[in-house]
Amino acid sequence: MTRLLLLLALLIPAAASAQPVDLSNGGPIDITAAGGIEYRDTELVAIASGNARAVRGGTTVLADQLVARMRKKPVLPGAAKLAPGSSDPDNGGTEVYRLEAHGHVRLLTETDEAVGDDGVYDIDQAVLILTGKALKLTTPNQVLTARDQIEYWSDRHMGVGRGNAVVVTTDQRRLAGDVLVAFTVDDKAQPPGPKPGPKPAGADPLTSGKLQRIEAYGNVELRTIADIVRGDRGVYLAETDIARLVGNVKITHAGHQLNGPAADVNMKTGIARIIADPGGRVAGQLVPNSTQNGTNKPK
Repeated sequence: MTRLLLLLALLIPAAASAQPVDLSNGGPIDITAAGGIEYRDTELVAIASGNARAVRGGTTVLADQLVARMRKKPVLPGAAKLAPGSSDPDNGGTEVYRLEAHGHVRLLTETDEAVGDDGVYDIDQAVLILTGKALKLTTPNQVLTARDQIEYWSDRHMGVGRGNAVVVTTDQRRLAGDVLVAFTVDDKAQPPGPKPGPKPAGADPLTSGKLQRIEAYGNVELRTIADIVRGDRGVYLAETDIARLVGNVKITHAGHQLNGPAADVNMKTGIARIIADPGGRVAGQLVPNSTQNGTNKPK
C-alpha cells in the first residue's frame, strides 16, 4: 500500500495557481482504504475500497469506494530519451484527472461538510459534482440542500444547487428555487480596508471567499420572519443585503397578498416592497378585520 500511495502522489498534476478550494490544489492526494487498493495498469485506474479516504490540503473525501482515473502525459518535444524500465512523472508519465467517490460520500473541510451518495471530481475543470437522495452542504452560516445535484466550481468561485434547491441561514431566512447559484470573490479582490484572517485550506466555494451574490431561477421563494415572496427569478446581493425577485411576483404577509412584476426584499429588516413597471400598477388583496359571518370580528 505504501508504494501505491507514493505512486498516486506523484501522479497528481501540479496546480497552475493557488486555489484554497477542494482537491484542485494543495499538493499530493493521499488515499487510504480499509479494504485495500487495487491498481490496474492496463486501465490506468486505481480503486480504493472499504472506508476509503482521500486527503489533499485541508479537504477530506470519505466514501465506500474511491476510483482514481489516470491518463498518460504527452512527451515534450526535445525531451531526453529515458533508459528502458525508467520513467519521468513530469514527461510522458501518467497523471490523475478524475476522482470518483461512491457510497456515503462526505466532503469535509475545517468548517464545512457536504454529503451525497456519489461524487465526481474533475481536476482539469476544478469541479466537484455530488448526486444522491439526501444532498446537503452545511456551513457555519447556512445549509444548502438540493434534489438533483450540488456542484463546486472552484476556479469560477461558484457553488450550484440544482432541483428544489434551498438555502436556510442560521437566522432562519430561506431562499429556494429550481436552481441556486452562489458566487464569491477572492480576498485580494476586496475593497481597501481591514483584511480578514487567513482562510483554512480547502474551504468550500460558498465560504472560502466573500459572498458576492446568489442567483435563483425557477419557482423562486424567499421567506423572512414576516413575509413569503415568490417569483420566476431572483438575485440576492450580499453587499446591500437586498434581494430582488422578478416575474409574476407575489408577496404574502399575514394573509394579505400583493402582486406585481418585481419586488425588493431587505433581508436584514424583512421588509418587502412590490415594484410596478413604468406607467403600470400593482394589485393586492387585503384581508379585512372581520368577515360576513362575523368571525374574526373585534370584541
